[in-house]
Amino acid sequence: MILAFGAYLGGFDGNFIWNRIGAEYSSNVPVWSLRLIPALAGSLCVPLCYLLVVELGYSHLTALGAALLFLMENSLIVQSRFMLLESVLIFFLLLAVVSYLRFHNAQRGSPVSLAWLVLTGVTCACAVGVKYMGLFTYFLLLGLAAVHTWQLIGDRALRNSVVLMQVVTRFLALVVLPLLLYLGFFYVHLNLLYRSGPHDQMMSSAFQASLEGGLARITQGQPLEVVYGSQVTLRSVSSKPIPCWLHSHKANYPIRYENGRGSSHQQQVTCYPFKDVNNWWIIKDPGRQDLVVSSPPRPVRHGDVVQLLHGMTSRLLNTHDVAAPMSPHAQEVSGYIDFNVSMPAQNLWKVDIANREAEQDVWKTILSEVRLIHINTSAVLKLSGSSLPEWGYRQLEVVGDKIYKGYQPSGVWNVEEHRYGRSLEQRERELELHSPTHIDINRNLTFVAKFLELQWKMLTVKHEDSEHKYSSSPLEWITMNTNIAYWLHPASNAQIHLIGNFVTWTLANLALVVYVLLFLSYLLRRRRKIEDIPEASWCQLLQAGVVCAGGWAVNYLPFFMMEKTLFLYHYLPALTFQILLIPVVLEHLHTHMLRCASLRCALHGVVLAGLSSVYLSFRTFSPLTYGQPELSAEQLASLRWRDSWDILFRRR
Repeated sequence: MILAFGAYLGGFDGNFIWNRIGAEYSSNVPVWSLRLIPALAGSLCVPLCYLLVVELGYSHLTALGAALLFLMENSLIVQSRFMLLESVLIFFLLLAVVSYLRFHNAQRGSPVSLAWLVLTGVTCACAVGVKYMGLFTYFLLLGLAAVHTWQLIGDRALRNSVVLMQVVTRFLALVVLPLLLYLGFFYVHLNLLYRSGPHDQMMSSAFQASLEGGLARITQGQPLEVVYGSQVTLRSVSSKPIPCWLHSHKANYPIRYENGRGSSHQQQVTCYPFKDVNNWWIIKDPGRQDLVVSSPPRPVRHGDVVQLLHGMTSRLLNTHDVAAPMSPHAQEVSGYIDFNVSMPAQNLWKVDIANREAEQDVWKTILSEVRLIHINTSAVLKLSGSSLPEWGYRQLEVVGDKIYKGYQPSGVWNVEEHRYGRSLEQRERELELHSPTHIDINRNLTFVAKFLELQWKMLTVKHEDSEHKYSSSPLEWITMNTNIAYWLHPASNAQIHLIGNFVTWTLANLALVVYVLLFLSYLLRRRRKIEDIPEASWCQLLQAGVVCAGGWAVNYLPFFMMEKTLFLYHYLPALTFQILLIPVVLEHLHTHMLRCASLRCALHGVVLAGLSSVYLSFRTFSPLTYGQPELSAEQLASLRWRDSWDILFRRR
């Protein structure tokens, strides 16, 4: 919504499809206003770095050094010059930390301190609203606030009423307020985006049906209750690998597979990722032959046993003790064909409504999540996730899983399209399956249901299922062993890369190591009752470590546990906090470790040399940061400081 606000300010009319990286913008896209917000956020991070170091109790000169290091960090500049959200995220993270430190340092109970506390909660909500990565720093601040609150509770000089008021205020500002704001963001989001879009398919049928256009146009007017004789399409609740519908067609399984295993040679049943007339099935009562809805209709309820007849081929959904083609540990699912061999039909399925409200709940269109359990073998109709070979038209495999346990989205289905069947003859029924649905029933999802589904999709949907050319591992980030090419001029060697300031990254790693050694050394010596520095200096160093080293750790280490495609820009929030450690460590060394004037003068020289090196590194890589001036092939080759960097050469 932040970028959408920039587009709104620029008068964007929405007539542009954002479906391909590198596509040329049309004249109606306000590129300047869209890039303004990330650039402005990135610019404001510089003074925030200054303020953060000051609030940690360090000198203004040290804070100025932190701001200069941030100002000359190439990777952060590049990321803020595009329509990307990392700079906005970092802005809110820094503002949240600064606000909390201002609150902690302000006079307790004053209106100013309360304002800073409220701003902390607001910015934490904004950070999480930009990206889930904001949760890491939010939890860090919650931990810091919990420690400070615990210390407050132990202060015997404060009255109980004051302590209680402080605890309640902090809980409301740091827990309740961010939660309410986060809910509010999505309330506005869902009210603004109420129409169907190109990426609806990853959402559930109920979510799609609540949007104007798209699926809503198809499902509007459908019957709510599934009854015997209903004609339905069954969509897999799982969106992995892609959304699809239970499907069959006039093609049989091969008699022998490539590995020599045999099949039943019955009609293929698959999951097809497109709307198709072959996705229609008829819910049949096993005790009756008719395929039309009776009068009055008889609803299908939880626990009922049904047959599913394929609408276009009249084959009953069947499974038996024959290995599935791609998943031999599971059973083959087929449309039953009687070949007059010793393979009887096993086509009875029990309806198990997973999200029912009562034991006898009725099967409802879109709303009910249903497991189909095979009567003979207790196998569950399930999407295996594998794709069939050419003989199966690369469609997705459907199997019967006998070891299915718990709630697995791949084994849950919902009725998406639905009509009451009225035609007795097969030819008339085929024409009926091609016709639109009818009867008007409103079934909008509640805001809470939409909100929870969106959160789940944001957490679980992978946008990149395979390795990307510029993907990288967290271990490669520390040493900047990777880069990302963002832009290449169509006719020259001018280009923009996400590459950091090599000197700054090296100094940040060194500062982290020095801080850890200092911390462990002080900790061990304090255990031996040896106090090398005053208590106030120890507390200052400890708090700086929690904010800077802790900020680096919580924004970096979780990526080792993630199963998603990762890129260098994921490291930038962690890098921001790591950079702040450089001036913190230098001031501590200057104040507490170097007692001799000559050593301090030497440190001054080292600092000046370091800043000069940072500036030279910044200038060296600035052509790849700003995309100008154009460099020759030889000049580009000289910028390839690591063999793993992918620098582009258009002309040699």
